[in-house]
Amino acid sequence: MKEAKGKKGVGAVAKRDVKEKVTKVQDKDIKKRKGPVKEPKGGKAKSAKKAKDPNAPKRPATAFFIFLNEFREVFKKENPNVKGVAAVGKAGGEKWKSMSEAEKQPYMQKAVQKKSEYDKTLSAYNKKQDDDEEDEEVEAEESDKSKSEINDDEEDEEEDEDLED
Repeated sequence: MKEAKGKKGVGAVAKRDVKEKVTKVQDKDIKKRKGPVKEPKGGKAKSAKKAKDPNAPKRPATAFFIFLNEFREVFKKENPNVKGVAAVGKAGGEKWKSMSEAEKQPYMQKAVQKKSEYDKTLSAYNKKQDDDEEDEEVEAEESDKSKSEINDDEEDEEEDEDLED
């Protein structure tokens, strides 16, 4: 019996040693590890997002949203008690998924038509913006000269005329 206890005791001691070693290794690893270097708040500013021009043309609706606008009207007539936007959107999404390609085709054609109209208006808008930028550059070059430089140029011209006479 003593031998049996001895074997158990040896095994228990070995397990205890393993646990201690594991914890010591983990402690060493934790001491060596360093957390990620965090920048203080208010340090670097995030990259500035380009401001959206309010005069730019709006992007066209996709086929799904064209469908959803029509579906919303029908759904509200059939279910006047449902007030939630999420419920209407969920029902519209399920209906769209269950539709065949042939049923989706009219909405896709409308979306293509709206996309082509958008492309035309966008190209006209961009062309106008480019023209405006060129005009601003010319004005900026003219305004770069200070008034004293302009006056100096005029005085130089007058002196040249006096010398010629």
